[in-house]
Amino acid sequence: MKRIRQPASGPLKGVTVVEMGGIGPAPFCGQLLADFGADVIVVERSRQQSQPSRPANLLMRGKRSICLDLKKPDQVAILKRLIAKVDVIIDPYRPGVMERLGIGPDDCLSLNPALIFARMTGWGQAGPYAQSAGHDINYIAITGALHAMGEAGRLPMPPLNLVGDFGAGGMSLAFGIVSGVLEARASGKGQVVDAAICDAASYLMGQIYAFHNMNLWSEDREANLLDGGAPYYRCYETADSKFISFGPIEDKFFQEFVDRLDLDVSDIRDRRNPDNWKILESRIAASVAQKTRADWEAQLAGTDVCFAPVLTYIEALSHPHNIARGNFIEVDGAIEPAPAPRFGRTPGKVRSGAPFPGEDTEEVLAELLGEQVEVS
Repeated sequence: MKRIRQPASGPLKGVTVVEMGGIGPAPFCGQLLADFGADVIVVERSRQQSQPSRPANLLMRGKRSICLDLKKPDQVAILKRLIAKVDVIIDPYRPGVMERLGIGPDDCLSLNPALIFARMTGWGQAGPYAQSAGHDINYIAITGALHAMGEAGRLPMPPLNLVGDFGAGGMSLAFGIVSGVLEARASGKGQVVDAAICDAASYLMGQIYAFHNMNLWSEDREANLLDGGAPYYRCYETADSKFISFGPIEDKFFQEFVDRLDLDVSDIRDRRNPDNWKILESRIAASVAQKTRADWEAQLAGTDVCFAPVLTYIEALSHPHNIARGNFIEVDGAIEPAPAPRFGRTPGKVRSGAPFPGEDTEEVLAELLGEQVEVS
């Protein structure tokens, strides 16, 4: 059954994007653009033959899907006709793949001089690793970010794939695309956006390098203010074997924290001195362990101790603050994160759930090319 698509809305309404089918950060970038009004058309390799239920792929929500066999010259020609009419193309492949298909930057910009040719890779378009396979964990490993995460004396701990694929990759690509589209609309000239996860993850580490330059950061894990080393910026276990988080860095917040936890810190002259961190940590841990997570939330929520319960991703769905903010929505019967940030006048929204592969081929080609095009 054909899915229902809501009318476009959001600040990117009117921007048309061709996204070459891929995984990870490029589809996430496309999702961001679609959530905020862009018409994102995903080019996939083959149609789904059996369709027992609609795909539950959040990264495809709000997009349209067409199927083209790029091993066939006539279908490459169809894609080129589309590229001539859109604002952006997203390339998720290793360097050189698009060129070998005949749709590299030079080819596409000759067809559409105002086009933004957005390239998403882990290692970038050039460099010793450029042609090597990799994943999020590898890309953030080379930046120093991965080494900084985890417990002292243990293996570095990957932060899911949030820092590399999505935070560094997809979001930097989306920012590059929007910046490129704005400039192209002023100048009439397109350009290549080379977004690499390792580049952007290094960029995200800027504050840590700043701390290092001020002699405020150590290469050792759990030895610093923001990596779990400071006892007032970390998580603690409660009486019911759950967890809560604290972050009262500033003096006024720390004083309220001490008062509300009834901590005796009279013998600790300088809480910022790492020599005092172990004893302070043990006192906080002992206090926290006396009550359940729910008890602490009842006591501390809404105060200035910089507190929040550590929820599982399922528990997060029903937390009152997330409900009040509308942070989760239902799409085709599934609960998904809502678009963020929020716009006052042109809010983003999810236009539809994920399409079946190739579901919109005839519709998209007729709409953008102005004629019925047979694709077999």
